[in-house]
Amino acid sequence: MSGPVPHDRVALLVNGSSRRGADAYGRTLRGLRSAGLGVVRSVLLRDPAELPAEVAAAVAGRCRLLVVGGGDGTVGAVAGLLADLPAEVRPVLGVVPLGTANDFARTLDLRPGVVPGISALATGKVVDVDLGRANGTPFLNVASLGLSVGATHALHPQLKRRLGPVAYPVATLRAYRRHEPFDVRLEFPEGDREPLELSDLLQVAVGNGRHYGGGNTVAPDAGIDDASLDVYAVRAGRLREHLSLARLLRNGTLVHHEHVQHVVTPAVVLVTDRPQPVNLDGEIAAASPVEFRVQRNAVEVVVPHHITHLSHEGAAAGERTAPVRGADPVDAPPTP
Repeated sequence: MSGPVPHDRVALLVNGSSRRGADAYGRTLRGLRSAGLGVVRSVLLRDPAELPAEVAAAVAGRCRLLVVGGGDGTVGAVAGLLADLPAEVRPVLGVVPLGTANDFARTLDLRPGVVPGISALATGKVVDVDLGRANGTPFLNVASLGLSVGATHALHPQLKRRLGPVAYPVATLRAYRRHEPFDVRLEFPEGDREPLELSDLLQVAVGNGRHYGGGNTVAPDAGIDDASLDVYAVRAGRLREHLSLARLLRNGTLVHHEHVQHVVTPAVVLVTDRPQPVNLDGEIAAASPVEFRVQRNAVEVVVPHHITHLSHEGAAAGERTAPVRGADPVDAPPTP
């Protein structure tokens, strides 16, 4: 079951610093109006610090659909702001994918660019999706510690503009050369598993969505509406071992590798042997120790009409405790 897309009282918010944002702003605004969407407010955002005020202005203006043009960082930040609002005043989120990775859009089966985004808004439907929280800070796709943080530091804007999605493996290789292994303790506050002690790690990732890193898959059956977090830890090792792991990133079968620990849980606390910065959807926005939780059915979002793997359950369903994939401890692989 899904809902109709509201076409009246539409707000448009485009991140002018995203890879294609400034050039796409005018085309997006004209395209929305040509498709029959009643745009009553539009903003080309130059400073990300203005996001909360602009979302608040759209809500105060009784906008029913908030269209965001930008990458995963911008969309995730807006989703977090919307998730904090009462359901009766919360606009539906629309996405025009204008970033480098566009992993949230990929999870929604939404192709990047202005034309596919507007097409989905004009002919699509509304579903609800989960939101991850890291010490309360929202993320849509994946949070991670370790190698990905170093890659984020190496992934400067000039590299992204010059190489596009290829910038991600280039930045990762640069970070790999400087990486220092770390230890972590995984605690499960819901009591669904016993704590795990893991040492000599390359990376720990916590997935709320399905895709990350420019098209990699969290796990073969990961979803953004299953009330679960996919947690996996990769042990440090030799370069050739990690190159073999890299081939498994696209389809998510990495989680079945013998050098990878994978669990599925509604909540997890990561305690590291030394403080570690945490990457949330490509932004360094938290630090360990860190508690991760799922906010069930937190945001309503527009998806293409052909989507069948997502539905609209509503706020009442989100308040119930949903069954969790792999909740039975016997499904967990042995501790490395």
